[in-house]
Amino acid sequence: MEIERGDIEVIREVFAYINRFRGKAFVIKIDNDIIDYEYFPVLLKDLSILHQAGIRIIIVPGARNRIDEILNQYNINSSFHNGIRITDSEMISFVKMAAFDVSNKIMTALSGNNVNALVGNWVKAKSIGIVDGVDYLNSGAVEKIQKEPLLKVMENSFVPIFPCIGWNANGKPYNISSDDLAISISELIGAEKLFFISSNPVLKSDKYNFPANFGVSYEGRISRIKMEIVDSFLDLNKNKIEELDSIKRAKDAVSRGVHRVHLLNGKTKGSLLEEIFSNLGVGTMIYGNEFEKIRKMEDIDISGVLRIMEPFVKDGTLLIRDKQFLLNQIDSFFIYETDSVIHGCASLVEYPEGFGEIAAVAVDQNYIKLGIGSKLIKYLLDRAVKKKIKKVFVLTTRTSDWFETIGFRKGELSDIPVCKQEKYDFNRNSKIYIYNPEIQ
Repeated sequence: MEIERGDIEVIREVFAYINRFRGKAFVIKIDNDIIDYEYFPVLLKDLSILHQAGIRIIIVPGARNRIDEILNQYNINSSFHNGIRITDSEMISFVKMAAFDVSNKIMTALSGNNVNALVGNWVKAKSIGIVDGVDYLNSGAVEKIQKEPLLKVMENSFVPIFPCIGWNANGKPYNISSDDLAISISELIGAEKLFFISSNPVLKSDKYNFPANFGVSYEGRISRIKMEIVDSFLDLNKNKIEELDSIKRAKDAVSRGVHRVHLLNGKTKGSLLEEIFSNLGVGTMIYGNEFEKIRKMEDIDISGVLRIMEPFVKDGTLLIRDKQFLLNQIDSFFIYETDSVIHGCASLVEYPEGFGEIAAVAVDQNYIKLGIGSKLIKYLLDRAVKKKIKKVFVLTTRTSDWFETIGFRKGELSDIPVCKQEKYDFNRNSKIYIYNPEIQ
């Protein structure tokens, strides 16, 4: 069977991520409605693949639906306050039954995929108490998670499963939030990633207001949000704050030290693997640590840069450049990378008398709508200011409108250095655009 070129790139990306995440911990919070969904066995199979690839998996299943089901069977009514179930002493035994029922269901299914799992009672809890006059009774909060036993379980290649139950020092059980539990576990063990897998649809940009340079994918999905702009995003969408509750939870997790939080629709087959093994993903990621950066190109990056340039060379947008050319110009080239994978490039070439040329701007076609090109140009213009370059120019055949939108103005041949004028290709007939950093 012949493998397509695009498939090869996907394979490379997958192996790069496997190597990066081997030995790291992922906490997976799964909503109860996903556990009851027909494709849930597929999700468990994907979790098994991750475990077998050397990634440490911790599962926190939600049990709200199962709790409702059991309480209804016994004609027990329950109420909620601020999204928390008020759990009385009569109810707590049924809540425990439901929580362990769901956890055992997952443990059994993992065994069917040749993965050893263990349902544990590693959580110490405390009473929420009385808040605003409301007594939460046997509803509690995480006080402490026993770290050493948990790490020992993972070292022995077991997948820990956490029911939404904790106990105080006297053995009294509490019904605790599985979302808060997942965040607490992630914080405790320094999880590389925390996933909230639910039936909520993916966040689409056409439904929300968002700040400039927001992470929007080519199909209009809100693919990533920097921690520093989460509050701005929430403020711009105050009328939809309830449906953005997952963003608030993710913000809480990142503020407590979780590197990256992913919101996924678990009713889409393979969503977990696609999110993990692709920079583009299929959900929404909220992150606080370094995820993307612009840096100088190195020798090892050249093949990746040539790959990104190739479609633009073929359609005539860019001039042909080979490996030797890039080696000769290596000090002028910069790349944009996400998780150490190159998704864009551009160069800033210096000329005498205060001139600088931005050239070879290319962005991976799958990532064009993420604003990578604009980020590269802004970075190079800031660099031009620091290097005291007085006039920046570009030669372009197809992207003149785009350069105008970011502040370039139409120029003439006489506006560029004489040495560049002498090499101007009249057959190509590129348009000239000028940017003056000093007057912007």
